[in-house]
Amino acid sequence: MVTSYRFNVPRLVIAAPSSGSGKTTVATGLMAAFSERGLAVSPHKAGPDYIDPGYHALATGRPGRNLDAFMCGPELVAPLFAHGAAGCDLAVVEGVMGLYDGAAGRGELASTAQVAKLLRAPVVLVVDASSQSRSVAALVHGFASFDPQVRLGGVILNKVGSDRHEVMLREALEEAGMPVLGVLRRAPQVATPSRHLGLVPVAERRTDALTAVSALAAQVRAGCDLDALMAVARTAPPLDCEAWSPATALTRSRGAAPDPAPRTPEGLDASASPAFEARGSGGGAAGNGAAPVIAVAGGPAFTFSYAEHTELLQAAGAEVVTFDPLRDEALPPGTTGLVIGGGFPEVYAPELSANEPLRKAVAAFAEAGGPVAAECAGLLYLGRSLDGKPMCGVLDADARMSDRLTLGYREAVAVSDSALAANGTRLRGHEFHRTVIEPGAGASPAWGFTHPERRVEGFVQQGVHASYLHTHWAAEPSVALRFVEAAAARP
Repeated sequence: MVTSYRFNVPRLVIAAPSSGSGKTTVATGLMAAFSERGLAVSPHKAGPDYIDPGYHALATGRPGRNLDAFMCGPELVAPLFAHGAAGCDLAVVEGVMGLYDGAAGRGELASTAQVAKLLRAPVVLVVDASSQSRSVAALVHGFASFDPQVRLGGVILNKVGSDRHEVMLREALEEAGMPVLGVLRRAPQVATPSRHLGLVPVAERRTDALTAVSALAAQVRAGCDLDALMAVARTAPPLDCEAWSPATALTRSRGAAPDPAPRTPEGLDASASPAFEARGSGGGAAGNGAAPVIAVAGGPAFTFSYAEHTELLQAAGAEVVTFDPLRDEALPPGTTGLVIGGGFPEVYAPELSANEPLRKAVAAFAEAGGPVAAECAGLLYLGRSLDGKPMCGVLDADARMSDRLTLGYREAVAVSDSALAANGTRLRGHEFHRTVIEPGAGASPAWGFTHPERRVEGFVQQGVHASYLHTHWAAEPSVALRFVEAAAARP
């Protein structure tokens, strides 16, 4: 028997011809403005970015969630969307880059256009009109006609200079048959400061960020026709999909057949490493029957995480407790597993280094074989030093800031057994950093990259899995289950 699932929520995809057109301003402002009307708004971000969803969460009071067709696969985009948007009155999806830009050399994969098609959602195009008038119609016509399966519901004009400028733009778009759903004038930018990897995260400036989101809501409310935008959102047809669920994902992961012969891909040189063995109960609870305690790094220095990671850890039986490496001098009581995600440790290196009691506690936990999953910022924190400042010293590696931005999607395979991934586990992820660590891989590397270049990367030693690679565990729930089982096996 085939079970039919129909999910229906009004929805909009906010896109643009290119980066820098004003997507974040409009998307965040719309989320906040509709929330102020009393609507439950589900916030989403196309692509892997961690920072914009923090502002989305502030605008809506709900977790910002990513929809990434490269990391999770196109087949999970609609289910993950339905999971986040359940019970909401409206969903707003902020796009990534230009509407048709996606993974390099992969056609439409991971583009905003692909996400819009998978969600059957109308697109609102945000156009920077600051240096054009009638030409805006040709630009919009090109985006509307490039892919007939992408449905443009209207345009929001940004950085409009004057009443006369607005009239010319509206006349041109009327000729093209494209509705104008909003006009935002040139104005002093709302204070949303940036640095080397984009906007400063909400966790580092919460009070100022609240003020900024409120200002964005006022700007959008004054310049956009919210009723017309809601009418466009309601034109989205029902989705035929089953909403993603962490519990269901783990059940299916348990039933999946393992790779009978995992091996290092041809062309990758990885030293043979011993198999990781979790000694103890082997279940989803600690040997004493209590839920294993997974400590997750948070605070201003460690802000990068996908909401589904915590949900999967909890569904696997863990108690998830957040701690702040800038302020807390000890790991949470009863910690049996440690997750240190991405963020900006390079900005807080002196403060992280000054918290010597916690650095020693992390080192002792790792030395005792405790399971540790570290991504990017976590990798740097576990190293010997960061920009000359002592870190935890778990890894014999030193990190420093660099002028070079490392950015892009990666295809990877685990080349060493670890608490996080069995040898042969395949995942897609992304790198996003301006630091380098030397050496870049340990004797037992974490991953072998198979695309876009073939190399090994990261560190596996005892219970530690540390790497620059950001991954989305919804794509491979077995990693969360494996990690909780390793934590549960701790004495």
